[in-house]
Amino acid sequence: MLHEILLSLSGHPSPLLTADHSSPTSILSPPEKALLESIARLSDLHRTLLTHTATIASSHPSSICQAVATAIRSTHLAAFQRKVLEVEDGILRKDAGSVGAYNIVPLTAIVGQFSGWMRRMEWFVEVVKVMMRGGKERGKKCSGAMIIDWLCDALHTGYVDIEEAALGLVRVAETAWLKQVSGWVLYGRLPGVGREDFCVQMLDGDVEEYELQKELLPAFVSSTTAGSLLFIGRSLNHIRARALSSSTAPELDLVSSNLKLLSTLKFPLGAANFSRVITSIRLSLSQTTLKKLLPTSKVIEVLSLLRQFFLLGRGEFAIALIAEADEKIRSRWQRSDNLAYEKRDGLGNIALKEGEVSAVLARTWAAMRLLQGRDEDQDEDEILELARDLVQLVITKSSSTTPSKGTPSSSQVAKIAATPFRNLLLSVPVVLTMHIPSPLDLFLTPSDVQIYSSINAYLFSIRRAHLRLTDLWKISSLRRDHPSPPGPPYGSSKSGRNKVLTLRQRAKERSMAMRSVWATSSAAVFFLGETEAYLQGEVVEGTWNGFKSWLTAEETAEPSKPAAENDEDDDIWMRAGRESTPNTNTGHTHDPQSLSEAHRRYLAALTSSLLLTTPAFTDPLFHLLQQIDHLVALVHRIHAIWQSLDLEADEGVVDAFSDFHKEEADVRAQLIVIAGRVKSAIGELVKGLRDVDQEKEGWDSGFQELVLGEEGVFVPKKVGRVDRLLMKLDFGGWFDGGAKVGSEEGEDDDDDGL
Repeated sequence: MLHEILLSLSGHPSPLLTADHSSPTSILSPPEKALLESIARLSDLHRTLLTHTATIASSHPSSICQAVATAIRSTHLAAFQRKVLEVEDGILRKDAGSVGAYNIVPLTAIVGQFSGWMRRMEWFVEVVKVMMRGGKERGKKCSGAMIIDWLCDALHTGYVDIEEAALGLVRVAETAWLKQVSGWVLYGRLPGVGREDFCVQMLDGDVEEYELQKELLPAFVSSTTAGSLLFIGRSLNHIRARALSSSTAPELDLVSSNLKLLSTLKFPLGAANFSRVITSIRLSLSQTTLKKLLPTSKVIEVLSLLRQFFLLGRGEFAIALIAEADEKIRSRWQRSDNLAYEKRDGLGNIALKEGEVSAVLARTWAAMRLLQGRDEDQDEDEILELARDLVQLVITKSSSTTPSKGTPSSSQVAKIAATPFRNLLLSVPVVLTMHIPSPLDLFLTPSDVQIYSSINAYLFSIRRAHLRLTDLWKISSLRRDHPSPPGPPYGSSKSGRNKVLTLRQRAKERSMAMRSVWATSSAAVFFLGETEAYLQGEVVEGTWNGFKSWLTAEETAEPSKPAAENDEDDDIWMRAGRESTPNTNTGHTHDPQSLSEAHRRYLAALTSSLLLTTPAFTDPLFHLLQQIDHLVALVHRIHAIWQSLDLEADEGVVDAFSDFHKEEADVRAQLIVIAGRVKSAIGELVKGLRDVDQEKEGWDSGFQELVLGEEGVFVPKKVGRVDRLLMKLDFGGWFDGGAKVGSEEGEDDDDDGL
């Protein structure tokens, strides 16, 4: 019987323990049955662990789970097997702890030898079930990060034996995970085994690009440390690619020093220590190699390009692109009108193709080259040539681009309102985008470019509507008409005088018909001009100046004056405080990851301050811009109709296929309706601005990301407030209905020019 018990505890099935002893004819007493049940339970747990750990160690997709299962099998189950052998050896040696008088071995003594193993065996089974079952979601397998977090939580169960076992398994799991991290942060290589379980994954595509899977990160890894992990590996890949292209051997000193830093980590890993080591590796990499690979001057050059062409820092670029786009649309409509009716297929002849959109940008570059004079600054020429190589105008498949996952800026892309401003420039949705060459992708991501594209479409649409409205005043014959009397002898005749009166009466009627249109257009120009000046002059310019000052380490503190100049007007204690306080940012260099994080805060503050994350403002604005386009088209149409009517009445040129009088009545009715819609849309926008100013929500999201305890972190500068824009827009209560558009007040002022 003792032999059967020891064999069953060693992992072999025994009929003595599996048999049914509940019958009344059983030779075992009730106490013996209870003792055998505990032995049978322990034997069953041992066999279950042997089977499941072997399965996990051989077939589990996570190498960390394989390491944990192997540790359970080779360490803890092996210790249990040694315990069985120790008990058997004690019985054979007739040890007094196991063998009593007359060489009797009590069953209670055998069970007592294994009393401390029952709780540990049950806990090991729970560990195995977690690795086999996975997460709470159906079909989701257990990852290395999941088992590490579970084991770390098990350290606080309150049982000393469970805590010791959990600590050993945590050490094994974190060691396996740290080996994967070491290959990534030392050489930029993904693990060969268990790659799908690593927190960094390679994206599918022709270019090697990596993303961060946050669900595969242990809980002790913060978001900042995770970003540093991704940045270090991507940087090492850039360095290795450049070393292969230049046939230079990579430096080994950096690897050895970083390996020493990793060796200082102690298990279980803590968030503070791990973050400190990863930050030290990132800074050493930036100060030695990346400083040459990506200097700050190149970063400032690319950011200046984005400021000038995406944020409309160069006004001539916006004017040229809008002019070329309008010319292209106008030519397509003329081409479509010239086709026979049978060859027309709706809007198919109007919609532009990818090549035509690229040609619009190419003609824009040519127009800007013509604007360049001999006295232009060389830096601006270099930025223009760089923009010609990198900036593209492309057609998008939908009104909103899908943000790429795994990047810090993807959440900012999701916050931007989905208002389709990109549909206003051409007949198809187009965006201005940029190709990110290496090594600029160390700090600039595709999600960042998507944010710039959204801001560009937003600012471009406002500038385009403003220009189209102001161009209406260039139609001089529509604004003023001063017909002079014909010369003698016809001018002195009765018919000549009647002719002059007829012309003046016709001009007066048309002026009265356009009175409300001009009043509404003037108000819309004022609204767009003040809004554009606020967005461009205060928000964009102010935020960019703050970010550029941080980049170039330009502080607002004035340089210290000579002592002779400060003796009279300066306080001695204030001067002593300035002298004792060092300028921490003087000569401070920013590594690419710090640049990327600062750039992300800059874009967050910019989109928030531009109200681009507030659909309550962007949607009414888009409606206003659509109505302005409709109003401009109707004004041009009524002008063409009146020219045709003048030819018909004055010169006798009649178009038999057109009824211009009916068209004039229809267009004039539409002008009244659209002018009212423009006015109401402006009123809704002003009301929305007042609501935003009262709520004051969404304005501080880009300014609350200050990382405490980190020196030199970029904090976006607070620029502009909605109330400043509202004070400029609140003129005479026009938007509140205080004045009547097109009223008879002031009609005599316009009669002087009729």
